Amino acid sequence: ELSPRHQRELEKELGEKIRVLDRTGLILDIFALHANTHEGALQVELAQLQYRLPRLTRAWTHLARQAGGRSGASVGLRGPGEKQLEVDRREISRRVSFLKDQLEKVREHRTRHRNRRKKSNIPVVALVGYTNAGKSTLLNQLSDADVYVADKLFATLDPTTRKIFLSAGKEALLTDTVGFIQNLPTTLVAAFRATLEEINEADLLLHVVASDHPNAEEHIESVNQTLESIEAEHIPSLMVYNKIDQFSTEELKEFMEAYEGDDTIFVSAKKGIFIKELLSKLENKLYEQFIAIHAKIPYDKGNLLSQVYDLGKADKVEHMRDGIEIEARVPFRIAAQYNSYLIVEDINEEDSNNEKMVI
Repeated sequence: ELSPRHQRELEKELGEKIRVLDRTGLILDIFALHANTHEGALQVELAQLQYRLPRLTRAWTHLARQAGGRSGASVGLRGPGEKQLEVDRREISRRVSFLKDQLEKVREHRTRHRNRRKKSNIPVVALVGYTNAGKSTLLNQLSDADVYVADKLFATLDPTTRKIFLSAGKEALLTDTVGFIQNLPTTLVAAFRATLEEINEADLLLHVVASDHPNAEEHIESVNQTLESIEAEHIPSLMVYNKIDQFSTEELKEFMEAYEGDDTIFVSAKKGIFIKELLSKLENKLYEQFIAIHAKIPYDKGNLLSQVYDLGKADKVEHMRDGIEIEARVPFRIAAQYNSYLIVEDINEEDSNNEKMVI
């Protein structure tokens, strides 16, 4: 990463024939190559302009002051003009405002689509992971889709949603998202806010990891940090260790012993290995695993109470002055929505038999 000042000094030392590009600039160039949709182009252009605005330099050929009006003109007429640099900054600022307005419309459009999906009560699963971990390949494998797949960084920019079918007629919506990277530039997080909100609305995350990568653990940590930055760390997740076909039999055995757990599964999206097992585990998380909650729901959050009746089981409901107190069992995939309203009771030895299960 280079500060604007460092970049200017390097450009001055190296001369005009050599282009100085730092890490964020390189990422933005890659994004620009893959922005094939209107939304993707808007997001990338916004990120590029926000990145370049503080980096406008004197390396322009048209920085002479513009003359405006006549010498000794009265107040109100334009005197000596602004530098071209200032004009450029103002133009970029106007363009940034326009792009933000356009992306806000995209965000509102996505919100309407998500609200329609919620009314159908079909659970939403989001694929997250480090770039090039195999998320799009896994989406194609699970849904028989034909999403673009390439062995390159950030091949996916726009979220793609496909329906997947589980057993006994059960369904889920699976959304592919942009790949993460260590220290994801803040300009990208801001520009891709509408896209990243698809993750926040998911009932379950499939955290896809390229298990054969030597820095797999660092990639996991980077993804977790990005999820925290967009306030999505509370969403239940399954760790999906992909690309196990790259291991020998003995290597795979050792790897699985090291990372095996209740919320972990090992697959090869490319070869279709253990895909049925993944679907079974995903279905268990979405439809079969219930959690007991004890919460007080405000009266203006009636949708949360409706979810209990529609998807779970209410064991006790009591209408209080400041809300509705419930003891219920709800599906694991929606349990986190009640975290802000949970009643945590002090447990002492005399009352240990009355312990409530809370998450």
